[in-house]
Amino acid sequence: MSAPATTRPVPAPAAGRPRELTSDTNARHGQWLRFALLSVITAIVLVPVAAVFILALQPPVATGGSIGFDSFTYVLTQTAALQWLGNSLWVTLITVIAAVVVAAPAGYVVSRGRNRLVAGYSLLLFVVQSLPVIVSVIPLFILFANLGLADSLTGVTIIYVGGTLSVATWMMAAYFDSIPISLEEAAWMDGCSVFGSFLRVVLRNSLPGVLSTAIFSFLVCWNDYLIAVIFLRSNNHFTLPVGLQTFFQQNATDWGPVMAVAVIMVLPPIIVFGCLNRYFSVGGIGGSLAGQ
Repeated sequence: MSAPATTRPVPAPAAGRPRELTSDTNARHGQWLRFALLSVITAIVLVPVAAVFILALQPPVATGGSIGFDSFTYVLTQTAALQWLGNSLWVTLITVIAAVVVAAPAGYVVSRGRNRLVAGYSLLLFVVQSLPVIVSVIPLFILFANLGLADSLTGVTIIYVGGTLSVATWMMAAYFDSIPISLEEAAWMDGCSVFGSFLRVVLRNSLPGVLSTAIFSFLVCWNDYLIAVIFLRSNNHFTLPVGLQTFFQQNATDWGPVMAVAVIMVLPPIIVFGCLNRYFSVGGIGGSLAGQ
């Protein structure tokens, strides 16, 4: 007598697929929610910027007219805004070059040197950068007045360079710490000097750090108002932040020219960031350590 035939149980349909579809849908909803939240935050942040550009299109009270670029024409032709722009560009350029040229070797010494002298120098930089600017304004003004530099772009440039060097040195030292010393040792074994390895190895791999230091110095100098308004007295020596103040009157303000000058002030930082953004990179020295 043959045994009864057994039937295999039919496997139940997989229940994981609906769960996967649900997780994908939730992920998409989360992405759209984050996108909407970031869009709202961006719109809120851009409202003041848009207001500046919109108000800059208002015609100046002195000339009248309709909505357009009359305020820019008035500012560029009837005021000293172009001279103020040139003063700001000149002071900022000298400050950036001097800060980077001095801070790069100083940061290299702070990064690679490990002794009491360098440690004391690092502590001094930290103390200097923690002091508020207003503490040194009055002594500097008295000193510069005796030297004949109180109302000159040279004196203001010296103050800007000295004010940005401490932080610039710290920034360069922090980036140099991320560059392995083995790269320099390999250059030394090939007959390169310490200074040569600094120029050919360290600086070539420090372009993002150099640009960050340069942009920091640029923004500090470009946006400064306190030092410029105290040390500069002549209209032909004004920088843009000080020149902008001359458009404000006691009982009324002509917002068209004011915002036109503000737009002129905003454009150089935008151009600088737009041109230098592609030079920033992360992990640029990774290929130099291949095989180690």
